[in-house]
Amino acid sequence: MSLTQRTLRSNDHSSSFIPTAVESLTIQSKALATIASKIGSEFDDAVSLVLSCKGRVIVSGMGKSGIVGKKIAATLASTGTPSFYVHPGEAIHGDLGMITAEDLIVLISYSGETEEVIKLMPSLKYFGNKIIGIVGADNTTVGKQSDVVLRVDIEREVCPNNLAPTTSALAIMALGDALAVCLIRARDFKPSDFAQFHPGGILGRRLLSRVSDTMLTENLPLIGPEESVREAIFCMTSGRLGLCIIIENDRLLGILTDGDLRRALIMDPTMLDKRVRDFMTPVPVTISADAMVTDAEILMRKYKIRALIVTGAREGEEDQVCGLIEIFANNKGG
Repeated sequence: MSLTQRTLRSNDHSSSFIPTAVESLTIQSKALATIASKIGSEFDDAVSLVLSCKGRVIVSGMGKSGIVGKKIAATLASTGTPSFYVHPGEAIHGDLGMITAEDLIVLISYSGETEEVIKLMPSLKYFGNKIIGIVGADNTTVGKQSDVVLRVDIEREVCPNNLAPTTSALAIMALGDALAVCLIRARDFKPSDFAQFHPGGILGRRLLSRVSDTMLTENLPLIGPEESVREAIFCMTSGRLGLCIIIENDRLLGILTDGDLRRALIMDPTMLDKRVRDFMTPVPVTISADAMVTDAEILMRKYKIRALIVTGAREGEEDQVCGLIEIFANNKGG
């Protein structure tokens, strides 16, 4: 019977695969917990090797280990550790020229006996490279020849046939993430540092942008303090931001929000023809135009507001309104 026929037959029932999925995730989570409980001083040794490396961290592995290795290299590179992946098969056919004596090598082989990886080791030893081996057992060829060994010994693959690299691949990836997190903390790697390596997309724009880059500058809901509350409502409605900015002689005096209006109406139903000055918040939260967008986000979360008044950055312009920023609107998208 072919695989297709077996698949068709197995689908001819209404049983759910949810229990299998839950069992798979549970087994894998337990495997990670077991590996975590066995981590010792060798992990500190691995972190020290990376921190003392004067070159790049070169990651290499075959098959699924290679795919995981690419992810580890990418994570390291994006968090302050110059790193890239080298295919072991390509390396022994010329790509070894990409490796210098100052580079640190991370070799991934769960079995510890991957032929293509083993073939790399004589050249790496000749170059004088330090090697971190990520293996399933110490007493393997890769384990024995590595300067530091990180073990990911698992009881079995979650694959029903115990064949497909599933739990082992997850464990290697998790160990790589743990190494990256340790290096992030060791280097005190900040969001601003992260942004330098991620200039594209929403994340990069948010981390690198200043308030002046994203603020609204046209059709701002501005109104004078002597105007009526009724006029403020019209201003607020046309601005579609749920607030009015109160200015006098180009100077910021206060802010009036729709929340202010609702609370005031409850206390004084006759307020519509009274002055805006009587109901505004006189000391609104503001931010300078040259501040970072992330700083604006922090302020908005702290005070639980959806928009910030932007004031001038130069001396003497601290109370001059030059824009308005809505963080949550600017952060929509992928």
